[in-house]
Amino acid sequence: MSDTLNRLAQIIESRKIANGGDPTSSYVARLFAKGDDAILKKIGEEATETVMAAKDTRVTGDKSKVLYECADLWFHSLIMLAQFDLTPQDVLDELARREGMSGIEEKAARKDVLRDSDEANKH
Repeated sequence: MSDTLNRLAQIIESRKIANGGDPTSSYVARLFAKGDDAILKKIGEEATETVMAAKDTRVTGDKSKVLYECADLWFHSLIMLAQFDLTPQDVLDELARREGMSGIEEKAARKDVLRDSDEANKH
């Protein structure tokens, strides 16, 4: 599974302008050239399309649109990760870190980290 994500991440990385990506011939390079806001806007669009496809699937039972839209969402999320010099492995490592931890515990731990960070920044 992660081999596909890693190969795709490497291709996306090669499309960065700094790595020779050409916005005139590459959709990904064009997004990188437009910057963070364009990438984040695209993720928002794809997330909305994924939600709408899932709602339609509840009615129609046809899962193909959910799969298609989720693939688009993951793809654009990989572009965002690359924009911020993160990799699919970084996400997998974070998921592994959370493994066995309840969602309630994980959320509480995040709040503790944010609170500690805010307090440190005030001093």
